[in-house]
Amino acid sequence: MGVKIGNFDLEKDILIVAELSANHKQSLELAKETIYAMKEAGADAVKLQTYTPDTITAPFDNEYFKIKGGTLWDGKTLYELYREAYTPWEWHYELKELAEKLGLIFFSTPFDKSAVDFLEDLDIPAYKIASFEITDIPLIEYVASKGKPVIISTGIATLADIEEAINACKRVGNEQIILLKCTSAYPTPLEEANVSVIPKLKELFGVPVGLSDHTEGITVPVVATTLGAVLIEKHFILSKKIDSPDKEFSLTPEEFKEMVIAVRSAKKALGDGVYKLSEEMKKGRVFGRSLFVVKDVKKGELFTPENVRSIRPGYGLHPKYYNQIVGKKRARKDIKAGTPLTWDLID
Repeated sequence: MGVKIGNFDLEKDILIVAELSANHKQSLELAKETIYAMKEAGADAVKLQTYTPDTITAPFDNEYFKIKGGTLWDGKTLYELYREAYTPWEWHYELKELAEKLGLIFFSTPFDKSAVDFLEDLDIPAYKIASFEITDIPLIEYVASKGKPVIISTGIATLADIEEAINACKRVGNEQIILLKCTSAYPTPLEEANVSVIPKLKELFGVPVGLSDHTEGITVPVVATTLGAVLIEKHFILSKKIDSPDKEFSLTPEEFKEMVIAVRSAKKALGDGVYKLSEEMKKGRVFGRSLFVVKDVKKGELFTPENVRSIRPGYGLHPKYYNQIVGKKRARKDIKAGTPLTWDLID
């Protein structure tokens, strides 16, 4: 059974999701302007993240809560980062109303049960589980219990983690599961994207698989499309001049539009995987090779390499009959040079 997000059928097309994340810089007007731009750039959906600093971490500044390890945010505490990045919950109502007025699907990533309850009141059509929450099995069970599609990002997950998360959904009767291949490095180096695992994840877990991408540029989403991704998620920023924590791995409207066009084109080029001749290809066969009489032949004359050749176009007999005819068969009647060789001309 396929999975639908709202009325969008992921078996029929790729869902392209624009992630707002922290790229609003705590300005509701900027957030709204960004959603307008998402629609203009060709997104199908806008995704938010629903948390506060207190629902995602705690306000400690000891070594455990300091960000380190060569990230874009080294030196900050987790609480400081999320205080800067979170989307005020009161905005969700207006942003959802705007997105839906524009024809965009609106959904979000909750980070605790209170966020799930809040989003249930908003009646969103799907939930995403962030990469770093894939081990929060109670949260996943609670999300899945709402009976809506659950999109699970795998950025830090082992195969065992993925299996546990999927089983958590199934335990509460929810099999509307989508995995997202993801690498939790910001930005992600191309050599770490490893999108070739997409079909393997689909085979291993029997669920649709998409991509949550943090690389720079649009190469990885296009490659993922050719590997069967059903959903592409990419961060969206109105301008790289905006000093957002996520700007380094976000696409501008122009870049996002370019990605949408490339992804849609790649999807179209894939076809249905069944080898067959299209009508255009069938028409093209007339320009293929066939057997032609290339020198006048008299009735009863033997066909030879001098008077019969395999040439373009394709109106005569298939070239595979050449050795059966040349040096063995004779003309049934006079044949002018330039005539396609057909069985009715052969004795």
